[in-house]
Amino acid sequence: MAKKKPAKVKHIPQRTCAGCRQVRPKRSMIRIVRTPEGVRVDPTGKATGRGAYLHNLRACWEHGLKGGLAHALKAEISEADLATLRVYSAGLPVEPAVNETVDKKSA
Repeated sequence: MAKKKPAKVKHIPQRTCAGCRQVRPKRSMIRIVRTPEGVRVDPTGKATGRGAYLHNLRACWEHGLKGGLAHALKAEISEADLATLRVYSAGLPVEPAVNETVDKKSA
């Protein structure tokens, strides 16, 4: 009898949230990219430039905009870009969806 090869496990890229520092799958995060024009939300996840990731929760965005996001992007974020990011975060949910759990680790 020939042995069957085990099924290959598909690699799922992991990213760290700049707000809460939790590691989650890349597809469940929102990418923010630093470009020469400024800091922008990257809905495709493929824009050129240095990127950082945040959960799609308002609390993570609030923590990230206080300084974690600027540190991850290795740049100062202008007031105009901060205002744009705050407007985007205002449309995000306050709590995770029922099927999505975000465990906050105590530091």
